[in-house]
Amino acid sequence: MNDTEPVQRAHAAALRYLSYRPRSEAEVRARLRRRYSESLVEQVLELLRDESMVDDAKFAAQWRDSRSANNPRSALAVKRELIAKGVDNGVAQEAVQGVDDGESAYRAGLKQARKYDNPDIATFRRRLMGYLRRRGYSDSVSRNTVGRLWEEMGRESDRQEEKR
Repeated sequence: MNDTEPVQRAHAAALRYLSYRPRSEAEVRARLRRRYSESLVEQVLELLRDESMVDDAKFAAQWRDSRSANNPRSALAVKRELIAKGVDNGVAQEAVQGVDDGESAYRAGLKQARKYDNPDIATFRRRLMGYLRRRGYSDSVSRNTVGRLWEEMGRESDRQEEKR
């Protein structure tokens, strides 16, 4: 590797870019291409790979885990996001392999359903189905989740009325 000043500057720029959040190799490449030549970008990416600062498989796993914990989406939606970020289709598919759409839809739906102020079943179903569809869940997963949440919300309101 070449330790010339341009390589060091490009490497520092890449590290700064990576300091905000993990990035895919394609994101780093695109960012560096704005200011540096292709050969310099490839040198820096080689350095970053050697330092384990850029690893698409690790990035994909982190992205999946972050989505799962903070803003659940279907496996298909997460896979699409990863591909949009430049991750290889095979790597993205492998990353979302263990995602349970039913469980993540439930967590996403529960968070949203708590915001609804005593809706009737039709309104509840319409709102929640739309919400889950926008997050990439299939109709069958969405219907199961809506039914489960409606039952649980009904039991919850029954318990609150019993306390009064």
